[in-house]
Amino acid sequence: MSTTPSTPGTPGTPGTLTVGAVSAGFGRDLDDNLRQVGELVARARERGTSLLALPEACLGGYLSVLGSGRDGTHPDAPDSLPPVLEADGPELRRVAALAREMTLVVGFCEADGGRRFNSAAIVSGEGVLGVHRKVHQPLGESLYYEAGDVFRAVDTAVGRLGALICYDKAFPEAARGLALDGAETVVCISAWPASRTATAGDLADDRWKRRFDLFDQARALENQVLWVASNQAGTFGSLRFVGSAKVVGPGGDVLAATGTTEGVAYARVDVEDLLGTARRAMFHLRDRRPDLYVEHERVAAHA
Repeated sequence: MSTTPSTPGTPGTPGTLTVGAVSAGFGRDLDDNLRQVGELVARARERGTSLLALPEACLGGYLSVLGSGRDGTHPDAPDSLPPVLEADGPELRRVAALAREMTLVVGFCEADGGRRFNSAAIVSGEGVLGVHRKVHQPLGESLYYEAGDVFRAVDTAVGRLGALICYDKAFPEAARGLALDGAETVVCISAWPASRTATAGDLADDRWKRRFDLFDQARALENQVLWVASNQAGTFGSLRFVGSAKVVGPGGDVLAATGTTEGVAYARVDVEDLLGTARRAMFHLRDRRPDLYVEHERVAAHA
């Protein structure tokens, strides 16, 4: 993964490209997962897609239940855990072979010694270009995964790109860290479920679905980046996922969306033009006052 920050506000994505965000369900069967990824990639290639975002845990599936929660009121435990994969292992090499000229973002459970991470791999035909380990862990997820500690963008054929996973999107600092590292596009892959209390009959009315959408639009707008959000769909264990994959422009406008069902949201974009237009008058990264933010954080920490 590249570690050299580029200057925010100097987008360099070459020309117009098609990006896709997937809403689909994935379980424990790795062979079936890879078959499904291959089909999605093949269909995306037919549309001339350059960047395709697949869901969190699309290789091996997510947790079947979200643990006990921090308050201990939900004592359920998953009946199985996702298989652990190596970032340089055969599964990711197969994804790279499928990707060829495309850039893919896929979710998997990453093995690092005896530790497990909920990870997103940025992959092209050249191999794994970068890996993001999920930093923010909701509702007992920390019982099964270690937390990551880095937000870093990577140079790809579709421009400078950063990845986040699910609950990461709820924290403005996460996407801002990628934007400050020069990310022109942020891909946030998710296994975002519907609310487990006061669940709506219609997923379109679910309160957690609404939050999912609001976070996507807010993170795109405040950082003036192209935002590509994938998600699991359907059910797995006790979880019911909200789908709602989408592509959001740097003005916070939704360019394409799947709704709550399975599908792929495709958008044809010129990232350089989009970012240049959005940042021409009011450039949020330039107009920041980090000296004040740091001071307020220091005061709050000692209050």
